[in-house]
Amino acid sequence: MVEASHSFSAYYKRAVSPLLVLAMLRERPMYGYEISSRISAQSGGALALSVLYPVLFRLQEQEFIAEDSCVIVDGRARSYYRITESGTEYLKKTLREYRELDRLFSDITGEQDHEK
Repeated sequence: MVEASHSFSAYYKRAVSPLLVLAMLRERPMYGYEISSRISAQSGGALALSVLYPVLFRLQEQEFIAEDSCVIVDGRARSYYRITESGTEYLKKTLREYRELDRLFSDITGEQDHEK
């Protein structure tokens, strides 16, 4: 059997990382390292965003997040990001789609009880 160069887990994490960022920013504005740390802590270390800043830049380009403020800490600029109204709507819509796809996948595979 030929081994795939990337695991399903790696693809999944890359696909959901923008949603995780948006979900964190629903709570309040945060800076990059804070977002990454909270995701890691809330997932027990299972979800670590190693490429957070490209995700933040892409979300800004899509106008799903915006820079809320910039604070100088220890001589370095720390940009705080906030979710926009369109980001909130996109997150809601995408989470509905995610739940529906998960339900369909479970129905097809017979894994309705979502065994770990």
